[in-house]
Amino acid sequence: MKKHFLLVSILLLTAFISQAQWQPDVKLSNGSGSSYTTYYSNARCIASSGDTVHVVWSDNRNSGNWEIYYKRSTDGGINWGADTRISNNIYLSSNPSLAISGSMVHVVWDDNRDGNNEIYYNRSTDGGISWGTDTRLTNDTSLSRNPCVSASGSEVQVVWNDYNTLAIFYKRSADGGINWSPAIPLINNSGPSSWYPSVSESGSVVHVVWLDGRGGQANIYYKRSEDGGETWGADYALTNNSITGYSDSPSMSVSGSDVQVVFRDTRAGGYGIYSKHSTDGGINWSIDKRVSEGNITEHCPSVSVIDSLVNVVWYGDRDGNPEIYYNHSADAGQSWRTDMRLTNDAAVSVFPFVAASNSAVHVVWQDYRDGNAEIYYKRNPTGNTVGIKELPSAGMPVAIFPNPASTEIKIQSLENIKELTITDIYGKEIYHSKILNPKPELLIPVSDYPAGIYFIKVKKGNKISVQKFIKQ
Repeated sequence: MKKHFLLVSILLLTAFISQAQWQPDVKLSNGSGSSYTTYYSNARCIASSGDTVHVVWSDNRNSGNWEIYYKRSTDGGINWGADTRISNNIYLSSNPSLAISGSMVHVVWDDNRDGNNEIYYNRSTDGGISWGTDTRLTNDTSLSRNPCVSASGSEVQVVWNDYNTLAIFYKRSADGGINWSPAIPLINNSGPSSWYPSVSESGSVVHVVWLDGRGGQANIYYKRSEDGGETWGADYALTNNSITGYSDSPSMSVSGSDVQVVFRDTRAGGYGIYSKHSTDGGINWSIDKRVSEGNITEHCPSVSVIDSLVNVVWYGDRDGNPEIYYNHSADAGQSWRTDMRLTNDAAVSVFPFVAASNSAVHVVWQDYRDGNAEIYYKRNPTGNTVGIKELPSAGMPVAIFPNPASTEIKIQSLENIKELTITDIYGKEIYHSKILNPKPELLIPVSDYPAGIYFIKVKKGNKISVQKFIKQ
């Protein structure tokens, strides 16, 4: 069944100005010590669902001992609750990662309370109000670090690095974190190192990306499971650098069958941020797209995708000082807008993470403006809107062939249509025609249009119908 769209002018205005709606920075942590997010972009220190925003970090306010702390907002980031200490031991707890599913909040981190680094887990079953006891997920003599967690329904997926074997390990729970499967080596190369895994899931499909050093090269690799993590497909190279090239810092987000991966890459001479996406659940992949404008020292990207809107943050010092930068795509990563600087102070701002829900985009990072590292937060209350509201058919369709299109589109069923307009995803008009003598069909060349999503608006009397087509 074809879907039809109603163009809402106020939302289109929002699409134009959304980048300008970022609100002032908010200091979330305020302890006597330092507060860190994590310097691994695979992890996620922020997650949101509806108006509830969750944040985790590590903090040494307790006599110099690093512990995991949590904080939440229930009104979309306007007001924040008190800090909650999740871990409680005299040893180093660091590198937290956060995932949510309904009222379940899952947190993993690495911890050396057992004499070497192990992966620990804790959960809240009431949206972050109260927390259970720590669960040790690993138990070996090697160092286990850099965990990343993902959750969907009662399924919880965790990946991490094993520092002795230079492999990536995987563990899952099918009952919301109560019981756990044995740890298995997901990536176990003989010699080359595998680092910084990121895991995401949608339904029964689980996706993992990581930095891989096989063949003496540094590339981003990917693999997936179609049965919730029971069995896994083959490794797939998302990048293909020469011996002199370098790709690292992968971050991944999934929405339905849309898989978005961002990473750092040296292909243009310096460190830039690039993206790659799949629209069929990881089977086929797009060409790489440049996300950042800078090309010297761009670091640690983090990505969030909901439907067709992709939000990315990273830090870079193109302005002479490490600051947080942001960019977004409204067409599932096919095209990107000009990036923008989110922070502007003389201190260092690093290691950002991004999440989005409802109409808002939320960002946290580690900031030194107070003389020591603290956790800061920023939000854009209208940053997660694309300007088009999807509605049931109004009985006024035109027929568009082919769709997607590469060179031209043929528009049929033009009877009683007096005016036709084509706009891009941001509402910019790129074609307009008053149809004085309606014909059975209209051919419109689109070969010069950039790849992306476009909307055809037709007027019939006082009514408007809008339909989408995709330029390949």
